[in-house]
Amino acid sequence: MDARWWLPPITAFVISFFTSMVGISGAFLLLPVQISLMGLTGPAVSATNLVFNLIAIPSGVYRYWREKRILWPLALIVVAGTTPGVIIGGFLRLSVLADAERFKAFAGCVLLWVGWRMLGDILKPGKKSGAPTNVQSEAGVRTLKFTARELVFEFRQQSYRCKPGGIFVLSLVVGLIGGIYGIGGGAIIAPFFIAIFGLPVYTVAGATLLGTFATSLVGVGFYQSIAPFYQVHGMAVAPDWALGIRFGLGGIAGMYLGARTQRFIPARYLKIMLAAILFGLSFAYIWGYLRMRPQLGYAVLLLVMAVFVCSWGKRRRRAKAESYKTTAR
Repeated sequence: MDARWWLPPITAFVISFFTSMVGISGAFLLLPVQISLMGLTGPAVSATNLVFNLIAIPSGVYRYWREKRILWPLALIVVAGTTPGVIIGGFLRLSVLADAERFKAFAGCVLLWVGWRMLGDILKPGKKSGAPTNVQSEAGVRTLKFTARELVFEFRQQSYRCKPGGIFVLSLVVGLIGGIYGIGGGAIIAPFFIAIFGLPVYTVAGATLLGTFATSLVGVGFYQSIAPFYQVHGMAVAPDWALGIRFGLGGIAGMYLGARTQRFIPARYLKIMLAAILFGLSFAYIWGYLRMRPQLGYAVLLLVMAVFVCSWGKRRRRAKAESYKTTAR
């Protein structure tokens, strides 16, 4: 047995404890561990991450279900969208997308924009964080209306509404990306629900984890079924089940405790955590594409700095204008 047998479960426990609070399994953060510390490369790395999702996620979903904080209509839409998406994405990755780095860079730009939106929401003056007044509250989520046109639910005596059609399209795209890159997709879909759809993080975490589980189940089956066709060419495609199980054992405890702890954490801190994950993931995707193209990298860096300065200045002027209005009143 490897002398570092303890490294996968401990690493997975720490990562999943924090990421499960915002509806993310954290499998994408295990990639550097497998590549840098264990020397693993190739598609098998992504497939092994999906095995981790299969083993670890049910404990977090169970905890959210026990606390009545799974919005089942949302979970149903997410599963219905991500499942066909991951199948289509898998075939596209093998047949069309020879250079997936370009698409990963594009996804990084999208995540950077979503992270910026979330950061603006966090820093918005006078914005309520949505933190519970009673951290011991056991309030669950209750569906008020669910049709093809509208989903309305209540959480902590406040109602929220969203469009199922938009959520389905987003889930389909996330499943597509998951099939192409071999990720569950929670790191993409959870921020959209919170920053774009305006849904509370306390109610979307369980649904996004459930969607990630469905995506991972299909992804593992896909990688395992095509593995024999690529094994003759010397390419490791099938997941490393032993390593995935070791990661999963740590993830079981991490996700369960993370889901149980989430309701004690103010929403503002959860959003800050998610924004940090978004910025880190987006920079990693973009840097992975630009590091081999230094001239393009410098141009993009200058563009990002210009957009940041302009956006920050606009936000400051808006804050001053609101301050003047408040003083005048």
